Amino acid sequence: MAAGPLFAIIAGEMSGDILGAGLIRALRERYPGARFIGVCGPEMQAAGGESLFPMERLSVMGLTEVLPRLRELFRLRRLLVDTLLRERPAVVITIDSPDFTLRVARPLHDQGLRTVHYVSPSVWAWRKGRIKGIKAAIDHMLTLLPFEARFYEEHDLPVTFVGHPLADMIPMHPDIAGARASLGLPETGRVLAVLPGSRGGEVRKLLPDFLAAVSLLRADDPALTVVIPAATAEREAEISAALQQAGLSDQVRLVAGQSRTVMAAADAVLMASGTATLEGTLLKKPMVVGYRVGGITYAIARRLVSLENIALPNLLSSTPLIPELLQNDMTPQALADAVRGWFDAPQRIAALEAEFTRIHEQLRQNASQRAAAAVAALVNEESA
Repeated sequence: MAAGPLFAIIAGEMSGDILGAGLIRALRERYPGARFIGVCGPEMQAAGGESLFPMERLSVMGLTEVLPRLRELFRLRRLLVDTLLRERPAVVITIDSPDFTLRVARPLHDQGLRTVHYVSPSVWAWRKGRIKGIKAAIDHMLTLLPFEARFYEEHDLPVTFVGHPLADMIPMHPDIAGARASLGLPETGRVLAVLPGSRGGEVRKLLPDFLAAVSLLRADDPALTVVIPAATAEREAEISAALQQAGLSDQVRLVAGQSRTVMAAADAVLMASGTATLEGTLLKKPMVVGYRVGGITYAIARRLVSLENIALPNLLSSTPLIPELLQNDMTPQALADAVRGWFDAPQRIAALEAEFTRIHEQLRQNASQRAAAAVAALVNEESA
């Protein structure tokens, strides 16, 4: 096979790993001999990406929580910059995690490398002044959401709305019976999925209250089936220990991975804020979002963020669709009450499913291929 271009591709967390894997596969269709180096999770590595160090080293939660890790993050950033300046890839693709990845992209861009950022930072929501730094770091922005693309057009930064690969992958009508069968769950009866996040910091901050809410819900309905998917082996060990401490080990089913299947099987989902809420939207699931960060982080964010909501389903609709319980509002009782609000509410659920279907159709754009076409255009400019 003839040698193809070298691409750098850098993801900082699991949601970016999914996007990066789809983009690697789409670029391989255009350039069969291409090579991909950078920071890759398991999905990207399965697609052929070569990781210079484990992606988990970049998964840090919150503004203050990153401080103990700064020295290591600086070291990893320098390793990436030095390696990529030496290798001179045709295009550098950074995916999400902007506080880290854009600081990698900037010195590479300054040295003449073509740079693309995949997944817009939420600059439209807070710290809008960052747009100057973004324009100095990248040549092209790839956005998952349509309103993000309009923001960059207004600021004269080349942009492509690509949609979301998950909208392409997830069927319009989820197979609930098939999902339950694959997990060995009862065909009938109520199922609650609980997703406390993919990062260790999230699990530690959210899971105790999530499990306390589960205890309240099961006290009302002992037949309620509760399933928790663990994002990684490390999260599985942490969740298992928390279940044992809460006395719920024999009342909650813990499974390795399969978060999408678990959500598809559920009647409702209790979850952390993040990309998983988009999966829940595409699966047309009633959701309750709970989230908590460190007190200082939250105080700083409240001063900077101009949005009323943080969950993607609420950002993608003209009116809030799902309950969000943040910081001190995220109590076990409030979580349990919000989940109960979805049970036995067929009209409310039907309206939610209709709006989620509209969002799904809007985001189904063959995203990986559109993203690959934008990257290929930069390769063609470079070789012209």
